[in-house]
Amino acid sequence: MKNSIHNVNFHITLIPKYRKSYLRGRIKDCIEYAILQKSQELNIKIEKCEIMPDHVHLFIRMKPTQCVSNIIKQLKGYSSYYTRKKLNLKKYKAFWSHGYFCESIGQISESIILKYIDNQWKHYGINSSRH
Repeated sequence: MKNSIHNVNFHITLIPKYRKSYLRGRIKDCIEYAILQKSQELNIKIEKCEIMPDHVHLFIRMKPTQCVSNIIKQLKGYSSYYTRKKLNLKKYKAFWSHGYFCESIGQISESIILKYIDNQWKHYGINSSRH
């Protein structure tokens, strides 16, 4: 409907295969670029993307007509393909684990989710997310 108002938000966590800590440097940069590129194509808004060495946090907004599992599949597939191709990482046939974590944002406020994602680096004992 053209006159509908919606607020569909999800907190998503993606995990690399075997929870390896290789989401750093050029790999991290490629993953972030690919996720942001694909999100534009899918017409979703990434409110927050934080890439930790062994997992990725996303806070996304989407339309109610979109399917979150399809969006996650697209983000994982494209980011894996793009990163492996760009960095010539042929040894990584399966970049991401099969699963993911996803929760709808409704029972808690957006600010709590954003604070949680921002504080991930503190959890790892690092002051800034730009490492």
